[in-house]
Amino acid sequence: MYIAMNRFRVVSGFEAAFEEIWRTRERNLSTVPGYLEFHMLKGAKQEDHTLYASHTLWETYEHFTAWTNSDQFRASHARAAENRGKVEYLSGPHFEGFEVILHEDAKGKSAEAA
Repeated sequence: MYIAMNRFRVVSGFEAAFEEIWRTRERNLSTVPGYLEFHMLKGAKQEDHTLYASHTLWETYEHFTAWTNSDQFRASHARAAENRGKVEYLSGPHFEGFEVILHEDAKGKSAEAA
């Protein structure tokens, strides 16, 4: 499995606008081979920002890279230009990618990833 994350540091006061953009955003992920899950995470609020992270789980790194080169990816990011100015960021997105080397489910079953 492969986890793709983007971290966003959203300036205080812009959290509601950021969350609304993500709630109404076209994602198209469910149509892409190898896609497993998506989460938008809200982290700790600091004095000047709130930390968010988008988190997608893929069967393999190759599935993730195929998504980034797909028509679905382009469609999902097409509205980015119209959302500029609605949210202020300290930084972001900052991409981080991870190969899963060990996985344990809720039943306690664990498996090493290939």
